[in-house]
Amino acid sequence: MTLEAEEEDCNVYSTEYEARYNDVHYYYFSYTSQGTRHYIKKVNCHEGGLDNGDMFQLTVYSDKYETPDFLKGGVMYQIFPDRFCKSGKVHENIPDGRVIRDDWGGTPYYKPDQNGHVWNNDYFGGDFEGIRSKLPYLNDLGVTCIYLNPIFESHENHRYNTANYMKADPLLGTNEEFAELCREAKEYGISVILDGVFSHTGADSIYFNKFDRYDTLGAYNSKKSPFYEWYTFINYPNEYEAWWGIDTLPNVCENNPSYTEFICGEDGVLNYWLSLGAAGYRLDVADELPDQFLFNLRNCVKNFDKDKVVIGEVWEDASNKESYGIKRRYLLGYQLDSVMNYPFRDAIIGYVKGGNPRDLENTVMTISENYPYPSIDVLMNFVSTHDIERAINRLGGENCDDKSKDWMAERYLTHEEYTRGKNLLKAAMALQFFLPGVPSIYYGDEAGLQGYKDPFNRRCYPWGSEDTELIAYVKELSRVRKSIPAMKDGRIYFVYRDENVVGFTRTGKVDPIIFINRSGREVTIDVRKVTQHYYDLEAVYGVGNYDTVTIPPYGYTIIQGVFCGELK
Repeated sequence: MTLEAEEEDCNVYSTEYEARYNDVHYYYFSYTSQGTRHYIKKVNCHEGGLDNGDMFQLTVYSDKYETPDFLKGGVMYQIFPDRFCKSGKVHENIPDGRVIRDDWGGTPYYKPDQNGHVWNNDYFGGDFEGIRSKLPYLNDLGVTCIYLNPIFESHENHRYNTANYMKADPLLGTNEEFAELCREAKEYGISVILDGVFSHTGADSIYFNKFDRYDTLGAYNSKKSPFYEWYTFINYPNEYEAWWGIDTLPNVCENNPSYTEFICGEDGVLNYWLSLGAAGYRLDVADELPDQFLFNLRNCVKNFDKDKVVIGEVWEDASNKESYGIKRRYLLGYQLDSVMNYPFRDAIIGYVKGGNPRDLENTVMTISENYPYPSIDVLMNFVSTHDIERAINRLGGENCDDKSKDWMAERYLTHEEYTRGKNLLKAAMALQFFLPGVPSIYYGDEAGLQGYKDPFNRRCYPWGSEDTELIAYVKELSRVRKSIPAMKDGRIYFVYRDENVVGFTRTGKVDPIIFINRSGREVTIDVRKVTQHYYDLEAVYGVGNYDTVTIPPYGYTIIQGVFCGELK
């Protein structure tokens, strides 16, 4: 390295390095002083420490890596289809074995049968027509993309045990009704992405057919089945590889040529639903999809239309993730556009519950530095999903990690718990909306819907009993986000931190500085110490002047000005 400058408190060295491979590279700095070799390694995100620490990471990705624009700057809304809205329309050809409930909002079934299996066979009747009827509501909320949990025919209400990839579940409606939903959503500027469940099928499916529901010759019925080679049998037919050992979910061999062609071929599953109007896929359990299958899947989707999106379910840092002993290559430009952002979710929840603000900053900056820039702007940022308890419960109620389902089933927040959870949820949502990526609202979060873990986080949307104040707050967040261009693709820098307030900027032609207050009291800060590199400052959303800015309890204030210096 060469000496570039001598500053008051340090010497500045630099060098140039051109990577030969698209991959994740690790490095550290070393120097010799008075005959002793020293090392500078990573501590606290991008900061260096002497001799102790981790390797710095450099993610070198393809120069052809591009991600779709339609998500950037927008707002996503996740819908669990059976529980969002019931149109009342009568649907035909409903498979046997389903319990159709007429108590919208009742507690989902959760008790196991005598064999210890929970069948999840109760349905409340949410459907495509119901979603379509609520498009004006979603548009008013600021939604630009709907993410639907699985819609394919399946014989449990979560529909992760696919029975027929080419057919919408009859209780939701027909394939044509799905296409009509996409067409009408597009008129509102709303895209629709689907949940792709490709690591396993249902045992009760036309492909496996364990329970002889279908006329097809399933893999369970005969070794001569055209689907036999999709599965791995240990002792035919009753012992086979299954997802996490759950025998109703037999694993598939994704790289089997027949299966790959069925999913990724010209006339395959992916192209079929894209042709009906889907804007892309969120891939269930991406860790269990092999590299070659992901390459094939991305190529199929992008060959159909490069503006279709592929988002993976990954719970950790996706840039350096290892699964099953293999270093994954999700974000180098050949597999995923982006991922579900669990690291941000954990950091947001931890911070608003009183955690160290430095932990929030370190997590956000680590992901921002490790992930390729094209993936950052389409990260799926959430505080609740169908796989975790709702944020309002996590923030306001008791910890449910060690509690039984009987404890969770009829457990609702007290008035005091709800108030606390709602207030902290507001602070969490402000972070969710203004950090890099795309905020993803889990249906009902904006209405105060409660629920501990699966299946209680999948209760019915409370139409007629919504928390209208919370809905208005989310509408405001959407409006503010849309009004600030830097929210689409502006890089992030943290510029302020104290006991209860964090401040960060999103860079653009005009740089907003967002202050978020996690406490229950109003906070006034001297912004002159934060904004010495700015001029023409203006309190755009909130109360302030050139010297101070006031952040409301559990709220945010945004100031913006033209940048005229260097962020340190």
